Amino acid sequence: MNSDPIAALQPILTSDLARPYVVAQLGQSLDGRIATPTGASKYINGPAALDFLHRLRASVDAVVVGIGTVLADDPLLTVRRVPGRNPSRVIIDPNGRLPKQAKCLSDGSTDVYVVSSKENYDSGEVRTLRVAAGPEGMDPGQIVNTLFTSGFRRILIEGGANTVSRFLAAGAVDRLYLLVAPLLLGSGQPGLVMPPIDRLEEALRPQTRCYSLGDGDVLFDCCFRS
Repeated sequence: MNSDPIAALQPILTSDLARPYVVAQLGQSLDGRIATPTGASKYINGPAALDFLHRLRASVDAVVVGIGTVLADDPLLTVRRVPGRNPSRVIIDPNGRLPKQAKCLSDGSTDVYVVSSKENYDSGEVRTLRVAAGPEGMDPGQIVNTLFTSGFRRILIEGGANTVSRFLAAGAVDRLYLLVAPLLLGSGQPGLVMPPIDRLEEALRPQTRCYSLGDGDVLFDCCFRS
């Protein structure tokens, strides 16, 4: 196993990117669960995995989460565990459900954007980025392009599992970090849920490296595009 996944990523993130580079991350149990049936999920992964996530946030321009993650976990989306700057926060919120008391709106340490097909939020604290919605909702590729034209070249899709799955299925992810914790939940909310395939030839087969993060957590670094 290699020693430092962030060091392996830096040559890409520090280059002059002519197109957006999209990283996604997901933490789960050995049996592919992100939460118990009641929704309990803090903390499946250990401290070393959290440190890695905060280092990853400090390496990107924007961190993206779905509104479901905000409502369930109320994350700050900061880099408080490591040195570095906080990325801009982007919430995918098609129906204007973002609570005004959400923690990600409270500290004023960085810009906050809402991605929606409607003009939900434009205010002093939050700016709406408009993306047209089709029959399947907003297209992940269009979301990435909108973020890129707004100045965000290094983008982290942090969660939740449904958001990461949709971006991955749409081919909008360059690299996936899958953090696997050494525990078995046996039941609960699944991690990645992709469209069904008929043949193994249709499966995604990224170039993959493994890293031991400590606390028993293992990181799978899955590269879909160099």
